[in-house]
Amino acid sequence: MVDFLQNCIDGLMIGSSYALLAIGFTLIFGVMRRLNLSYGPSIMLGAFLGTLVYLEFEAGHLVVALTTIVGAVLAGIYVERMCFWAIRQGAALASMVSSFAVWMQLEEVVTIFFPERTYPFPPLTEVAPIILGPFFFRAENLIMIACASVLMVLLHILLYRTRFGLALRALSENPLAAQFMGINIHAVMFWAFAVASALGGVAAYLIVGTDGQITPMFGLWATFKGLIAMMLGGMGSVPGAILGGLLLGVIEIQSVWYLGTEYRDLAAYLLLFLFLVLRPGGIMGQLKVRREQAAARRV
Repeated sequence: MVDFLQNCIDGLMIGSSYALLAIGFTLIFGVMRRLNLSYGPSIMLGAFLGTLVYLEFEAGHLVVALTTIVGAVLAGIYVERMCFWAIRQGAALASMVSSFAVWMQLEEVVTIFFPERTYPFPPLTEVAPIILGPFFFRAENLIMIACASVLMVLLHILLYRTRFGLALRALSENPLAAQFMGINIHAVMFWAFAVASALGGVAAYLIVGTDGQITPMFGLWATFKGLIAMMLGGMGSVPGAILGGLLLGVIEIQSVWYLGTEYRDLAAYLLLFLFLVLRPGGIMGQLKVRREQAAARRV
């Protein structure tokens, strides 16, 4: 029982990083109803810029973190201009395919300028694990879940206590009605991308700082983890993205403990498959799916 509870603790801490990745996907999908497949590679580019600053100038944590976040935001803005702003609103498939093309561009840039397999990244902390009774907590994971919690609270305030958040939610509900009400939809989309990319940059810094290294495969990994967590929680739901990320973290750690490391990704994919079959709307999106099904039957 102690092992199970310890695994749940570790899973929740790791899942907080998945939740941040999922929120980035959710903000973009919730506003635009389009998938940004280059989200993972764009935040990977920011992390590699942070690595460059760390290796070349021996920069401290604050400079590396700011470089990672700014790099992720700039890469996200590039994606938004190339794949979403330049393509008309109804062309969701064209936007998704173009974001995949930009994904390839960003990965090529990284592999050209960073040809080695792995690069060091400044660790979040050197503090020893904290032991409380039979349980222990890694200091890196505590920092990660604390930062994730603060960011989620700030995001909630942004979405539900500001005019920008009101415009964002209105655009998510009905883009045409939001436009008639005088909301500048292109500006809202731009800033939604910037906020999502900033969250992704923070997630990248925390995840890579916990590992102490980064590889060119980080973009693919982040894309898969973020998409799976978003779909588990319910596409377009920010609370669902948080719950989906936490659930994914717990399931992965439990599978590693009881089955082995090689079953970690398989357990995640199996969980996603079960949700798609039994609860396609995810944890928080099932009511919306039922409404759409009822509307389809009436038609």
